[in-house]
Amino acid sequence: MNTQHLTAEQVKSIQVGFINKVYGWMALALAITGFVALRTANSGLIDVIAGNQILFFGIIIAELGLVVWLSSRIDHMNATKAISLFLLYSALNGLTFSILFLVYTSGSIASTFFITAGTFGVMSAYGYFTKTDLTSIGNIAFMGLIGIIIASVVNMFWHNETLYWGITYIGVLIFVGLTAYDTQKIKKMSLELDINSEEGSKGAIMGALALYLDFINLFIMLLRIFGQRK
Repeated sequence: MNTQHLTAEQVKSIQVGFINKVYGWMALALAITGFVALRTANSGLIDVIAGNQILFFGIIIAELGLVVWLSSRIDHMNATKAISLFLLYSALNGLTFSILFLVYTSGSIASTFFITAGTFGVMSAYGYFTKTDLTSIGNIAFMGLIGIIIASVVNMFWHNETLYWGITYIGVLIFVGLTAYDTQKIKKMSLELDINSEEGSKGAIMGALALYLDFINLFIMLLRIFGQRK
């Protein structure tokens, strides 16, 4: 999009419109995840998922496959398909998140959600309004993310409590940083795409996916800290 001849107010309007669309899709995905998780936790399906490791890890693999497919192939699919895959991913995530209700009390899950929402909101606002280029923070956070993924896999076999808590606290910092960085990146993206075009719709979905992943991972890390185990 050529922004050279746009006024400051027009640029602001474009950015606000695009970010609102991104947040709309993210909020819908979070609502679907929460609804599916709660309904599953209150039904017999939770016992099936918790009692069958093959099914549980099969759902996780399906989730990872959907994210990879959506991220790598979105240029070759239409917006309707991209939206469907994104919402399907959020529903599958709800199935795996239902396990959290077996581990933590409902009250601590709810309170941690609001803590996450507040933290996420502050950092997203910072990423939107700051004049500082957050690219270096994003790069550092991404490298840190790779590090904690590797450390988490290692700790699945090692079961080291110190490493577990190290991953948790570092993870909070990483996803706080990624929230601000991804918001700033989405703000810049808004001026490169026509919000009413096919590409604009797909761009909004990719932005929503990035923020959705930041939110749920921040939630998981904070739940480890604030969650009250049953």
